[in-house]
Amino acid sequence: MSNASAESPGARRINLALLGYGKMGKTLAQLAPQRGFDVRLVMDIDVNAQGRGITREKFQGIDVCVDFTTPDAAFENICRVAALGVNLVVGTTGWHDRLEEVRKIIESVGVGMVYAANFSIGVNLFYRLARAAAEIFAPFAMYDPYLTEAHHKFKKDAPSGTALEIKRQIQPEFKSREIPLTSVRAGYIPGSHELGFDSEADTIILRHTARGRQGFAEGALYAARWIVGRKGFLSFAEVLKA
Repeated sequence: MSNASAESPGARRINLALLGYGKMGKTLAQLAPQRGFDVRLVMDIDVNAQGRGITREKFQGIDVCVDFTTPDAAFENICRVAALGVNLVVGTTGWHDRLEEVRKIIESVGVGMVYAANFSIGVNLFYRLARAAAEIFAPFAMYDPYLTEAHHKFKKDAPSGTALEIKRQIQPEFKSREIPLTSVRAGYIPGSHELGFDSEADTIILRHTARGRQGFAEGALYAARWIVGRKGFLSFAEVLKA
């Protein structure tokens, strides 16, 4: 993944704005220069309450803005950045109930935006495995599907956006059975998602466990380079297929 994200010979460097300077923001700021980006602007909540720090003057010359903030800040940030004509990559979760509203905004102003509940390449491949497993197990009623996810104690939303996305993708296979979803918030767990199928005789488990935040940052920067100069509202899974 790091090779795919790295700057190719002759490629121009991309001017990047970062909204949010928590653990993910700091990981992005550290990795971006190695991947062909110049971090021109970093704003955290102390200078961007209710999106007020997002101004035309500050965003002059910015090619793409990456948002890893909080669920209550993301929507306003998206609206303000898009209004400036700047493309976006949004890794913040907890706002996807307004997905169609954001789609209309992005399409009406004519910018590009890539969003994901999780920018890990591995997680996006995990989605495909989950769909295949659900299709295989759904006809066998003796197997009950379930989802569990665990994250660090600082994560604001629960269940995670990733767990909700897995459930959204596989629930149609289990039309008469609601898939239970359990969340844990404790310690410093970067992120773990598990899809299980349990019967009286045995248990089958698919699990993705993150070792750190670099994988998420690599994916977000991959999306950021991809969306420069493009228009439209796309999920990261669509970008990977493209």
